[in-house]
Amino acid sequence: MAGLQQTNSEMILLSWVRQSTRNYPQVNVTNFTTSWSDGLAFNALLHSHRPDLFDWNAAASQPSPVQRLDHAFNVARQHLGIEKLLDPEDVATACPDKKSILMYVTSLFQVLPQQVTMEAIREVEMLPRHSRVTREEHIEVHEQHFSQEVSFNFLLSSCCSKVVVSLPT
Repeated sequence: MAGLQQTNSEMILLSWVRQSTRNYPQVNVTNFTTSWSDGLAFNALLHSHRPDLFDWNAAASQPSPVQRLDHAFNVARQHLGIEKLLDPEDVATACPDKKSILMYVTSLFQVLPQQVTMEAIREVEMLPRHSRVTREEHIEVHEQHFSQEVSFNFLLSSCCSKVVVSLPT
């Protein structure tokens, strides 16, 4: 059950990130490892919610992933009060530590608007499993089938009560 709750929380976070960064064509977050290593996802996530804090083109055109990551972490620290929990050099690798990325993205999730649409959740559900789940995370949970309503309610309750879901009217 703990594995199911973790997977569903990650799905909500990934849905939120994808929805938030949708308007940034250079950014395609499909997981909590390699999708973050170039620094663009962190900057896009911050810019999508707080475009007043920095110029996207200037941040995106910085010459190295380490510089882009450093920029995002500094902006989050200075303007959102999120401590620099990650070293840019540790993220700018072929496979950054998933738990560290999740911890940092969760910190952003707690201070930025958290509206998640059903469309964003469905989009994440349709991603190839290998994109968003590592091999060791393939547990029996993936064989369980829930009705859409039950699984959606479970997703929301497992993430946090502050999530707002926009349903089509």
